[in-house]
Parts: sequence; C-alpha cells; structure tokens
Amino acid sequence: MNIRKRRSDRSGRPPLPSPGRPSVAGRDERRRFWAAIAAGMESEEAAGEAGVSPPVGTRWFRAAGGMPPVIFRLSARPRSGRYLSFAEREEIALLRVQGYSTQEVARRLGRAASTISRELRRNAATRSGNLEYRATTAQWHAERAARRPKQAKLAQNGTLRAYVEERLAGVIVAPNGAPVPGPTVCWKGRRQGPRQKRRWAHAWSPEQIARRLPIDFPEDETMRISHEAIYQALFVQARGALRRELAACLRTGRILRKPRARSHKRGKAFISSEIMIGQRPAEVADRAMPGHWEGDLIVGLGSSAIGTLVERTTRFTLLLHLPRMMGHGYEARVKNGPALAGHGAEAVRDAITRTILTLPEQLHRSLTWDQGAEMAQHARLKIDAGVQVYFCDPHSPWQRGTNENTNGLLRQYFPKGTDLSVHSAEEIAAVAAALNARPRKTLNWKRL
Repeated sequence: MNIRKRRSDRSGRPPLPSPGRPSVAGRDERRRFWAAIAAGMESEEAAGEAGVSPPVGTRWFRAAGGMPPVIFRLSARPRSGRYLSFAEREEIALLRVQGYSTQEVARRLGRAASTISRELRRNAATRSGNLEYRATTAQWHAERAARRPKQAKLAQNGTLRAYVEERLAGVIVAPNGAPVPGPTVCWKGRRQGPRQKRRWAHAWSPEQIARRLPIDFPEDETMRISHEAIYQALFVQARGALRRELAACLRTGRILRKPRARSHKRGKAFISSEIMIGQRPAEVADRAMPGHWEGDLIVGLGSSAIGTLVERTTRFTLLLHLPRMMGHGYEARVKNGPALAGHGAEAVRDAITRTILTLPEQLHRSLTWDQGAEMAQHARLKIDAGVQVYFCDPHSPWQRGTNENTNGLLRQYFPKGTDLSVHSAEEIAAVAAALNARPRKTLNWKRL
C-alpha cells in the first residue's frame, strides 16, 4: 500500500487524481474549456464556461501552447467532408471492379482525382502481392492511420530535426566566418501576448523550410515535413520535438498559438454593418469623381503619430498634425481619460474636421479608414465635416491601397522608430507639398 493511499484512507477522503491524467470531471471541464476557446473566447471567459477560475484557464492555455491537447479536440463531432466515408469507399471498389478509370471514379464521386489516386495507393490490400482495393480493408487502413496520439515526425527523424533547427536558429556568420550574435532586444508592450526576446538567426519561416526540403533532398522521401507540423512542434511541447525557445526565431516571436476564431470575433463597438466598405457607393471604387478619401495614421516612437489623408482620384495628400497633449510623459494615465499621446478619437476628429473644411464642399464626400479606435468619433465627424466614414474589413489593408502606398512614400521623411512629435505643423505641411509636387505614373507623370 503506497503512502498516498494510506493518507487518503486515514482522512476518509478519496485519493487525489494523478497530475498527469485529469479525473473524469477534470476532463469534462477541460473539454468545455477548449470548446469555448474554439468558439473564439478569451482564456478567462472560457474558464467561466468550464466552471474553473480564470487563472486556471490561463494556465491551461499557456501550458498547451494555445492548442488543445489531442484528447480534448471535440472528437465527438462528425467527420468533415474532406475525409472519404465507408460508403464512398464501397463505391470506389465497385467502380474499379467495373473498369472505370481514376478520373471517372473521381467525377462520379465529386472528388479530386488526386484524392482517389491516393486512396487506391495508400489503403489497398497487399496480402496477395498486388494492390487490390477492398472497402473494408481500406476503411481499416484509414482508421488505423487516424489514431492519435502519434509520435511527431521531428522526434523520430534526427536528421530532419537538425535541418529544421539549423534553419530556424542557425547563427549569423560574418564574411570572415566569425559568429555574430547580435543585440538582445525585448519586444515592447504586450498587445499581442507574451513574446520571447528577439535574437539574430537564420530565421527561415516554417513554410520556407518545408518548401526547401524537396529541393535539398529530392531523392529522400523521409526528409519531408509540413510547415504546420513545425509550428505544432514549437508551440506544443507535448510533441517533444523542438525546444520552445526556438519560437524566438519566428518573425512574430509568438510562443502561443492564437486561435483563429478570436481574430474573426473581435470587433469595434462603434462600427456597424451600415458603414462597412461593402456599403460604400460604387462611384468611390471607379475613382471617376473626386472627393473620396482614404485615411490612416503613421505611428512613430513613443506612440507619436501623424495622420494621412489621400484623395482617391487625384492622389492629393493632406497630413494631419497631431501634437501631444498637455501632461504627456509626466502625468499618470487616467482610465477612460483623454489619449495624451495626441491621436485619440477626439484629437483625430478635430484634426480631420479642421483640415477638410479648408477644401471646397464638393470634396467632402467620403472617407475610408481602417478599424482603429482613433475613428470612434466618426458620427460626430460626419456632422462637423459633412464626410461619410466607411470602415475596411479587419486585416484588409489593400482596401485602402492608395493610402498604404502613400504611407510608404512618407516613410522617406518620417522613418519608423523615430519620434514624430518633434515635427511642427509647418514642417508636415512642407512634406505634403513636396509629395504632391511629384510626377505620378498613375497620372501619366503629371503633377498636381
């Protein structure tokens, strides 16, 4: 009788569950937690759905690298249509016996020919020495291959693992062969979650590594891996393949997987469907009538910023001076107080109104902006300046392509990592005049 059992017998309480395997109740809680994460909830909200405290939910999320363990991946849900069913395998076997080609079988089943060809190659019966396709045998092969968990490919193949690690974290070498460690740089802020310290390395992306393997090893089929498998080996330490500190070599530096549902769920409270870019008049898209603008902020050191407005037809550019407010840098921040950095919603609204009203009234038609919080006062802006504001879809900068291109040109004068608050309104106006005086290819090399 072990010590744990004796202690539990003495106290009258049941023995504690093993820390490696949660109890049945614990598994149910975790299953509800990961179901809520898949629905797009934050860790704290998902913990409430599972009936545990918020710190416990955060700990579960970080310990799993942001990815649900295999036993909690909603195995009860129906199989998706991407997998062949047993009925489809029976149909494949029948059609092959009748002499139909792979392409014809694919057409009749509504599948890709590569899917049918792969099925015939992978799951055929081989006991007779030939590749004979039988539905029951193929289903058995498919179910056996789908069993989880499996040992990670990087854990099995040391040569492949060394190749991946070298290209993720290989040391930068100077022309004389000496290693160059580079500076140790910390990520500033936590807007996108925890980050590891950035370091100099080869820093190939997982997709670059996966695509390069067939070129470097054309004859060795064991030297193949998908970029998704590399990401899982970095984020999920239970895979036992790559060290977590190698995540610092990723360009994002992210050490946790960000659920896709979260990015789609997040939205701004001040945006409604009536002012999305899909509701913008057709005359804006064809650029035939002037007066439709695209806007954004270029941000510099210390949360300094300059506003940009670009007219879609003529590419005429206006720059907004957004000076810091009184008290910035030495007064404590007040919750829900004004943005002392100078580019809060009120400051941006006033700057746009002040600038737009200097133009003729026929040029106050519309303004397209991204979903930044600096445009929370768009309703008041419509009243003050007479311009209708439309918002782009999330993560869609190409919907304001003219403005994005102009912001790139402005970086010649306002480089990234510099303090933009040192520039006066006169200096910003001079830069705008210089930009508008350039001959433009889209205007047949004419100047404004």
